[in-house]
Amino acid sequence: MSVPVPHTAMVLAAGLGTRMRPLTDGTPKPLIEVAGKRLMDRMLDPLAAAGVKRVVVNVHYLAEQVEAHLAHRNDLEIVISDERGEVLETGGALAKARPLLGDDPIFVLNTDAFWAPESGEPLVALAEAFDPVHTDALLMVADTGRCLGFDGSGDFFLGDDHRMVRRGDATSAPWAYAGARIIRPQLYDAEPVERFSALRVWDRLIAERRLMGWPLERFWLHVGDPGALKDAEMWLRCHGA
Repeated sequence: MSVPVPHTAMVLAAGLGTRMRPLTDGTPKPLIEVAGKRLMDRMLDPLAAAGVKRVVVNVHYLAEQVEAHLAHRNDLEIVISDERGEVLETGGALAKARPLLGDDPIFVLNTDAFWAPESGEPLVALAEAFDPVHTDALLMVADTGRCLGFDGSGDFFLGDDHRMVRRGDATSAPWAYAGARIIRPQLYDAEPVERFSALRVWDRLIAERRLMGWPLERFWLHVGDPGALKDAEMWLRCHGA
C-alpha cells in the first residue's frame, strides 16, 4: 500500500558547510551555486514539481541569508524551524521540528546532492514505493557506480525485499544514501531535542526491519567540497543538464 505524494517536506539547511570552505565563509552551503543554480533550489524545484505544497526548512548558519532567499519562493509555503541557538544535526533537527511536521508521511531532503536530469519524478516514485504498514522510513539510495562526488565506500546493502543493512565492517557497499527519504514523522515523537544523527533512528529501524531502500534511477551528484562542485559543474556542462 503506497501513500499519496506528501503534502509536506522538511529540507535540512542548517549545516555549517565546513568542507566547502572557503566558499561558505560568507555564504551558507545551501545557497552555493552549481552551474548558475543554488543547491537548495535544485531540491526545492523537484519538490514543487512533485506536488509538495509546504516545506519546513531548518536554519542555523547564516540563517538570515537562507530566509531571504526563501522569501522569494511563491510556489511553496515555507515554514522556518529556527536552530540559531544550537546545532542539532540531522536527527535533532527533526525532533525540534516535529510539531511543524503533521502526522502524515513527509519527505526529508538534504541540500548537498541532487539528481540529473532534475524533475519531481524520483520523489513521486519514492512516495509510490513507500508502504507505511511495513515501513517507517524509505531511503532513496544511489548506485555508487553511477554518481559523482561521493568519496565514501558506500553506506548500505539492499536486500531483494528492499530492506536495508548498513555496511558495517565490510570494505564497501554498493549503495549510498542519496539525501532524500520519506518517513513517518511519529518516529521522532519520543526523541529529545538534542544534537544527534538520524543514524540513531535508522539503526533502530534496521533492527526492527522497518528501514527500506529505493534505488534512484538517475545519475546522482554529491557536492560536498569545492572539488566536487567543480566536477559537478563540468558534468552538467558536458551533459547539457
